[in-house]
Amino acid sequence: MNKEIVILGAGIAGLSAAYHLKEAGIPNIVAEKENTYGGLCNSFEIRGFMFDTFAHISFDNEETTYHMLEGNVPHWTHESEAVNFNQGSWIKNPVQNNLSGLPVEERIRIIKGFIERTPDRNIENYGDWLRAMFGDYFAEKFPYKYTRKYWTVDPEQLESNWIKGRMYTPALEEVLRGAMEEDTRSVHYSKEARYPVRGGFKSFLDPLVKNADIRYCMDILEIDPRHKVIRFGNGEEWEYDKLISTIPLPELCHIINTAPESIRKTADRLDYTSGVMVSIGLARPCVSPALWFYIYDEEILPARVYAPDIKSSNNVPHGCSALQAEIYYSRYKKMPDDLEQLKEDVIHQMFKLNLFKEEDIVVSDVRMKQYANIMFTPEIYDARDAVHQYLKSVDIEYAGRWGEWDYLWVGQSFRSGRDAAERCIKQSF
Repeated sequence: MNKEIVILGAGIAGLSAAYHLKEAGIPNIVAEKENTYGGLCNSFEIRGFMFDTFAHISFDNEETTYHMLEGNVPHWTHESEAVNFNQGSWIKNPVQNNLSGLPVEERIRIIKGFIERTPDRNIENYGDWLRAMFGDYFAEKFPYKYTRKYWTVDPEQLESNWIKGRMYTPALEEVLRGAMEEDTRSVHYSKEARYPVRGGFKSFLDPLVKNADIRYCMDILEIDPRHKVIRFGNGEEWEYDKLISTIPLPELCHIINTAPESIRKTADRLDYTSGVMVSIGLARPCVSPALWFYIYDEEILPARVYAPDIKSSNNVPHGCSALQAEIYYSRYKKMPDDLEQLKEDVIHQMFKLNLFKEEDIVVSDVRMKQYANIMFTPEIYDARDAVHQYLKSVDIEYAGRWGEWDYLWVGQSFRSGRDAAERCIKQSF
């Protein structure tokens, strides 16, 4: 293959980089190890039921991002509504603003803890932050439980800088009002949730894929940055002028043949969650109370569940509905070997939510993604900076959630790929 810019990974960041390079007249090629594009934005169909790879909506309002994604794809716009399941009760999201759904004694203890909290306490970890913002009782009853399910660790094992802007911290008046009234204002970080009319969330990527040169099933064996060569499992060797990687940093460092052992060990310190999706198609309509919901009961494995049929009625056959449950694992919480058994366990646990019965199930599916989200364990910043500095030293650009190793949403990943392309463009002229 002739030398050109090579992009590793056909997720949204990689596709964005490819699109912006092509717009600038710079040839490029994308190498993707799977047999389709999308990465975590992929969608898949099972007997007429369309599911996404974990729950996805778009809410980015940056003008260029909106124009490129939603602006080119017919879509629905929903309110960003969610609810919570806790000990048999449904509570409006977020719980801290909607205590009216809880028993009176529970509300009293939460409010008392909120009043007695110490917001100016020394914050050394995420657990400290939760206690400072909400008080001990609420922290332990709700976000502590959810952290163990979604992040697979206790809050004290995470640092706290990542949470800013992602979890609402109410004033006392809001807590009191939400304890007395059901009709509270929405405080979700996104005011609306946008979703394609057809084709699942993946359809938002169609404008980026239209003219992209993507080679699928390209498993990378080795990157040789000295000679600027990539060697693949199928025997192909590609030479490149510039390389943009969106693949996970630990994997990238282990396939660069010049990477020192110290850098590989540093990359291995970067923590992440793996996710299992249990997707269920149901022969009855409207089973979910909201677009998505969170489950706080720790004996019920899923942390979060979303409803494909509410996102778009075209995601299910007429008269049907669907749910997808998410269960998370990591090096701190090992995944079961038998995913089929896990699927059956999850389905039977979800009967406790009284949303559907076993005879309603038309299709069920289980699949796993090794890389679901990055974890903000205390090692992240030093380890990430060291790896990024090494990549710069061997002239490898990085982008996206896994390249930047940051908790990037869809729009942020799109811009990350664009920024990587612009850096290459500047170096080309």
